[in-house]
Amino acid sequence: MKIMIRRRGAGELSVYVAKKDLEEPVVLAEKPELWGGTVTLANGWRFQLPEMPKDTPLPITVDARRLAEEGEE
Repeated sequence: MKIMIRRRGAGELSVYVAKKDLEEPVVLAEKPELWGGTVTLANGWRFQLPEMPKDTPLPITVDARRLAEEGEE
């Protein structure tokens, strides 16, 4: 799924999903450098991010895999 990751004014990360017209803040990142780990959004959605250099500039659109939520198959 294509998502856009950007930094908001206060430095917090947010993810925009164009297909769903949804923008949510990132509440948990598995890795401090972000890339290659999972991120959890405020609405509970989780995405597996691709491996990229840790100094990759934001905003950026990437192809991320949405992970199933607890209880979802």
